[in-house]
Amino acid sequence: MDMSHLAHTTGLFATIFVVATYTMTTMIPLRIFGILANVTLIALAIPMRHYPTLVLHGILLPLNVYRLHQMLQLVRDVKRSVNSDLSMDWLKPFMTERKCTAGEVLFYKDEKAEDMYYIVSGRFRLVESEIELPVGALVGELGMLSPTNARTQTLECVEAGDVLSVSYSQVEELYVQNPEFGFYFLKLASARLFENIGRLEEQLAERTPPGVPLASRPAPA
Repeated sequence: MDMSHLAHTTGLFATIFVVATYTMTTMIPLRIFGILANVTLIALAIPMRHYPTLVLHGILLPLNVYRLHQMLQLVRDVKRSVNSDLSMDWLKPFMTERKCTAGEVLFYKDEKAEDMYYIVSGRFRLVESEIELPVGALVGELGMLSPTNARTQTLECVEAGDVLSVSYSQVEELYVQNPEFGFYFLKLASARLFENIGRLEEQLAERTPPGVPLASRPAPA
């Protein structure tokens, strides 16, 4: 096979891979075809001594590989969280640090919800249900699933500490990039919802005299 025929064949495959990247609607397939296009164009540029193309795709190849690895790792971490301890550590790289002082209110009940928080240190309390959240807890994610995006509780800082915040728009971007991530995130949020319901039922049971049916027990203040 002569060099011109090899270049023609390689160029054809490169064109197919580049066109394929524009037809992808999710991030993982897009990155995979991007990597294939990078490798093919590098292979074409070397014998043709087309150095601008070689430099460009030599830069884009490791970037695409890194982003693909990051997205695959994100999906694996979310799956692991769903099947284990509901940890949200996988979300930390996408979050912004915020320092809170005692008495500060992070959000009020019924206000519009736009972000969620991960508690790093300090003490925080959901005012209406009188639930104190431990370090490592995620709070505020249910507002994203609410039809009105309204807060269901007020969150107050009881003892100075740090939280990490992430906006709903960032989470939505991750979902658009990879629907599989969105599926596992919804499973994780649902598991946390049932966990919160169970905790509220336990608190309700502690406040109500024995023998009183659960349906007739007063709701927490």
